[in-house]
Amino acid sequence: MKKLKLLLTAISFTSILFTGCIKSETVKSISENQLFSIPYGNFEEQLSVTDLNTVGAVRLGIYMRDGFVYLVNGESRKVMEFNSFGDLLTLFYNEDSDIAKLISKSNKADKSIHHEISYPFDYPGKIAVDANKVIYTVCTIPRESQEQSKDGTMLYGQTVLRFNRDASTVEFIGQEGPGGTPFPYIDNIYTTNNNELVVVGTSTEGYMVYWFGTDGYLKYEIPVLTKDAPKLKGKEDNCFYSIKKVIPDLYTYRLYVDIDYYTTYVDEGSKVQSGINFVASMLYPLNIDEGVYEEPVSIPPYEESVIVDYSRLTYKIPYDFLGVTKNGWKFFIIKTDDGFNVEMLQSESQRILRRHFTADHSNILFNTMTLSDDGIISALYIEKEMARVVWYRTDSLIAAILEK
Repeated sequence: MKKLKLLLTAISFTSILFTGCIKSETVKSISENQLFSIPYGNFEEQLSVTDLNTVGAVRLGIYMRDGFVYLVNGESRKVMEFNSFGDLLTLFYNEDSDIAKLISKSNKADKSIHHEISYPFDYPGKIAVDANKVIYTVCTIPRESQEQSKDGTMLYGQTVLRFNRDASTVEFIGQEGPGGTPFPYIDNIYTTNNNELVVVGTSTEGYMVYWFGTDGYLKYEIPVLTKDAPKLKGKEDNCFYSIKKVIPDLYTYRLYVDIDYYTTYVDEGSKVQSGINFVASMLYPLNIDEGVYEEPVSIPPYEESVIVDYSRLTYKIPYDFLGVTKNGWKFFIIKTDDGFNVEMLQSESQRILRRHFTADHSNILFNTMTLSDDGIISALYIEKEMARVVWYRTDSLIAAILEK
């Protein structure tokens, strides 16, 4: 296991700006493809959703791999595997959950579908699946088992439950590996092309990334700290910054670190600081073996115009980082009035694609999305009448671009 310390002081940064020479396209729409819908309720093929107004109450997650859809329903403490037609293939559930009680009373319980998990954890809604169909889901452990850091600033209260498709092997993974120390709050989990688990946790100083080998034991521990983040070239003394997201590369030992930069806004009349101005979003590859940031990519912001007193004002809003595909396309997304805008960048070919997905936000009470390694965006929409699983086939768009 390697614990890395980033070496930044002797490194200069030259950003690849997606302006001028970039091959760009106007924003076009991509149609939504609905795979299936799911009714609400407490039975095995239903989703339990009762309170969408309380912060942290919605504990739902989606993951799509090889045409199979995996949903984690934290309220029911269960994980479901569906095919693309919406047929329930496998159900994993806690032995003390409500669904376990319903199944035990049924004489028609199919043991090939239902698998009981004997870990009394809660599921906050984060899930990943590797190529061997090993399932990983984040769990919050009971309060009495949680640990606190020595300085009292960090709470270690989450772990990752790992189990195979028939639930014959079930174990939890902590910071060191199976049975290890609980993690701090987990932002998300990922599986790589090598079937390695990557856990991205948060800390009071930034992020802490735990990269595990195929044996489940810790391989790298990488601090991604705000104090070590690279400054924006040319504005070293005038910008402050925020690390928004850290996502691993699927094929190399790299992390992609999404950083937003801002300057303070001073009112010319009063000379008083009255706000902040967004300056730039940069995506930095972080080489894990060498512990250094490589050349960044500048992420063009989403621009929104409004009319105020017969004048047009344009606001620049940073996108949210969604993930990276096997071909190196970086996906960014932002919510708009009538759906979502997606920006796709590939620095190697100097291409940028922008697409729009139409969505009725007045009917969508909650949504969560996932990006497959071949570029399919899958979404779980919690709507007023039922839940829907949809996808957007950006993979075919990318394939067409690569053929040119």
